[in-house]
Amino acid sequence: MRRLAALLILLIGTLSLSAAVAQPTRATPYWASIAAGRAMMRTGPGQNYPGTWLYTRADLPIQVLEVYQNWRKVRDPDGTTGWMMVNLLSDQRTAIVRGSEPRPLHEAPDGATPIRYRAAPGVVGRVSRCADGWCRFDVHGRNGYIRTNHVWGVGQNETIR
Repeated sequence: MRRLAALLILLIGTLSLSAAVAQPTRATPYWASIAAGRAMMRTGPGQNYPGTWLYTRADLPIQVLEVYQNWRKVRDPDGTTGWMMVNLLSDQRTAIVRGSEPRPLHEAPDGATPIRYRAAPGVVGRVSRCADGWCRFDVHGRNGYIRTNHVWGVGQNETIR
């Protein structure tokens, strides 16, 4: 009886561990951001592949194109693609301002509302509450609504609650 109980405990522990290690597969492509202050992009899914780019900007938005074990093939805002370890990435949604001129952040998702701030090209902020071509854009507590076609990191018709 003791052996059976010990075997059952061992089996339950093994199943729990493998369930904790297994990560659900998400449909690609999907948006994410760089979580680490230093993240190496590589030519392939392994540390034995050469590094092509060292990112030193946490929160930079990226698009995940492919999933392979603990590696993700990603595209950065400039269109560069390569592989990164999954632990260097975050599900936190961010976006980067595009274009050559500052973009307005409105009080509400409506171009007729007052402008609260202007975000310069290259500014990265957290996005939320996206719908109908607008997203709430937060840059260290300064926030407003920005048009999705003014940022990279959100689909044009994407809805985020």
